[in-house]
Amino acid sequence: MIKSGCLYIIATPIGHLQDISYRAVETLKQLDFIAVEDTRHSKILLQHYAITTPVMAFYQQNERNKTHYLLQQLKQGKSIGLISDAGTPLISDPGYYLVKQAHQQGIQVIPIPGASALITALSVAGLATDKFMFEGFLPRKTEARLKYLKTLVYQQRTLVFYESCHRIIATIDDMQQIFGQQRQAVILRELTKTFETIYANSLENILLWLQQDTNQQKGEFVIVVAGNAIAPDLSLVSVEQLLPMLLQHLSVKQTVQISQQLFDLPKKQLYQQAVKLKSE
Repeated sequence: MIKSGCLYIIATPIGHLQDISYRAVETLKQLDFIAVEDTRHSKILLQHYAITTPVMAFYQQNERNKTHYLLQQLKQGKSIGLISDAGTPLISDPGYYLVKQAHQQGIQVIPIPGASALITALSVAGLATDKFMFEGFLPRKTEARLKYLKTLVYQQRTLVFYESCHRIIATIDDMQQIFGQQRQAVILRELTKTFETIYANSLENILLWLQQDTNQQKGEFVIVVAGNAIAPDLSLVSVEQLLPMLLQHLSVKQTVQISQQLFDLPKKQLYQQAVKLKSE
């Protein structure tokens, strides 16, 4: 039985239509209406489970405008669900602003858990999962992507990325340049779908594998990269020595991010030092 005046965040399949919970299906049937990322895409899932609840398009470009209307409806006692095109909403999908505003205005937000490409990938990657970082989609342009990857070089946690078919070759190539050719990684393509492929190897060999088979360059990708196994020896360098070197190649923000990973110093202090050096 659903509650009136509540916002339900509902996970849907990432590919296979049967990867949805009984609770999710029953909730979707009982809601007053559903906010969906793409009405055409969601129609397939809703028709499959005979869900006739009205839908409303809710995507990144209209999120802020639609949020005000949804909050009004919730305050009037409507029960509303939010679903994305695939997986758990808000994980590289719209919804953050809506959920934040709902909390601020005292509206109950209820999760209906389920599929997530992030967790699915980690569960089968065979890399450390006790500590990991989800980085979502990297910048589209090569220069920006390389700069961002440099901020993660010393990260010892497992790294997880999403990528599209249009940039998968370029992204793996950039990763091997920055992380090193022998850094271990796993590429997961079309998870839970007909042509699901999971391939674990070094970044160098993953790039060769992709280049040799154009079919493996199609679809949606999750990339899981092993963390840096070697911690930098901080006894060899001080923060005063490191900051100028980083600022030659990176922005102030990126320099502070890396410095925080290496030195146990307040962010404000590092930022002030970096800004001063940059101006000089």
